[in-house]
Amino acid sequence: MIEIITSELDQQQQQDSLQAHFQPNISADEIEQVYHLKRAQPLLQVFTALFHGGFDGVLVRLLVLRELASDAASSTFSRADINTRLAYLLPESLETALMRLRTNQLLAWDAQQAVYRVTPMARNVLSAIDGLLALGKEEDTADMGFLLSQVAGAQVMGGVTVEQLNHLLGRLVDLTEEFSDAIASGSEFRLRASQAKWHTACDWVEKGSEILRAILSDENADGATHKAAQAIGRAQSALLNMQGMFSRALNQIERQRVHLGQSGLSTTDIKRWLLLHEDLASLAEGAIDQPVVPLFITPAEMIDVAETELLQDRAISAVSGGLPTGQDAPTTISDGPQMQRELDDWLARLSDFAALGNFPSIADEGPKSIPVQDSLLPATFAVASYRASLLPLLGDADEARLQGATAELARLPVKFAPTDEMIQLPDLHVAAMSLASLSLSLNTEGDKSDE
Repeated sequence: MIEIITSELDQQQQQDSLQAHFQPNISADEIEQVYHLKRAQPLLQVFTALFHGGFDGVLVRLLVLRELASDAASSTFSRADINTRLAYLLPESLETALMRLRTNQLLAWDAQQAVYRVTPMARNVLSAIDGLLALGKEEDTADMGFLLSQVAGAQVMGGVTVEQLNHLLGRLVDLTEEFSDAIASGSEFRLRASQAKWHTACDWVEKGSEILRAILSDENADGATHKAAQAIGRAQSALLNMQGMFSRALNQIERQRVHLGQSGLSTTDIKRWLLLHEDLASLAEGAIDQPVVPLFITPAEMIDVAETELLQDRAISAVSGGLPTGQDAPTTISDGPQMQRELDDWLARLSDFAALGNFPSIADEGPKSIPVQDSLLPATFAVASYRASLLPLLGDADEARLQGATAELARLPVKFAPTDEMIQLPDLHVAAMSLASLSLSLNTEGDKSDE
């Protein structure tokens, strides 16, 4: 009778302590999620026993439990066996870990045989932890592998839940928002990092599409499961459609790239080079012959100096009585004419390529495009880089509506097709170049064929 009363008192105290976290007019038992969590209290207490306290204690408890569960040859362990297997631990630490695991039903003690057993719940918990640790070793920048594996395993066993699908849906929405923010930022480095992460996410999307089709074709699945699977399908489509957004943003950055004079280098090259140095301050070593020595003065001295300078300026103005004499502006040399000549030559070269006599017709056999290096070279590295920076303007509708040489370049019936691969070149100035091609626009070819 005393034990029953004590148990009822403990339950009442736990209920009162939980209610203290909620509003006075809200009962904790009326919330659905509270009901599900309280029903899983034995499992949650297992995780509390494993992960409560400092990291060192958590590591020792997991080490002891994993060491015992990894022995598939025997299901029982005497204390002598445990001492031999875990001899690298201090006896006090081992005793504390065993007591904690046994108290929370992770290890079962058989008093008749005087042996320990790993409980089924402990094996389930270790299996979940091992699965998460195994996926953490792989390069999964999208962090979708574990969520998708849980959905796949549950679907095979016929027990996929709406909560598991919602976790996967939430991760897809997070990735979509992250990629949208990267595109809106306009940062080339952030865009390229997000694009690489996007490729990883697309790999997981392809694997998850088969699972979604199986869920949607399952007649036994309820309406909530079908609705969650359809929402995941829409989120995957939105994620896959972001390829065009990445391409447009990178092309826009390419058009706006600032080149440093005629060196062929851009601000992106300078930033990439600076990122390779961990200590940027070391680059300034030797740049200044003598260190700058700061001068510290009091406010009173600052006021005295300011008054002296102010009176001195008034005296000079009173004596001169006029404006200072003018000076000729310094003579500067503009690189505009030379750059204009390079642009005109490049425009004439592409115009000659776009002419009918220099491109095979549709009826002709043979290639209908040329490698981009044939049009950029021979030239110095600076000239070739300048020409390459103008290639994204080909076919740009916004630029074609303007006036000037770049607008004429955009109106040429030439199509520029870049790739991500590189090709080695036997050139004195350019060692390698992106693999790309120039071809006559399809619309132009169609017009000529009609004629």
